[in-house]
Amino acid sequence: MVFFGFAVLFPRWPTRTTAVVALLFCFGIEFSQVYHAPWIDAIRATTLGGLVLGFSFVWSDLLCYSVGIAVGVFIDGWVVRRRLG
Repeated sequence: MVFFGFAVLFPRWPTRTTAVVALLFCFGIEFSQVYHAPWIDAIRATTLGGLVLGFSFVWSDLLCYSVGIAVGVFIDGWVVRRRLG
């Protein structure tokens, strides 16, 4: 979802750039879950903050983000090839 969000916001970016930015964004959110200061925990206590920032760091999420972005890259490439071919 993040990959496609960046692809829609920045349609002129190459697919590789979009994938790297999406991966950095997702990994940044995940690694931010290690940090537990009162101000960021107050944001996490809200519904939107909890959905966006999450609550706890989980290594397997990094794999899930990577697989999801790889699927997005594949779909993006498939759609572009069909459109141009």
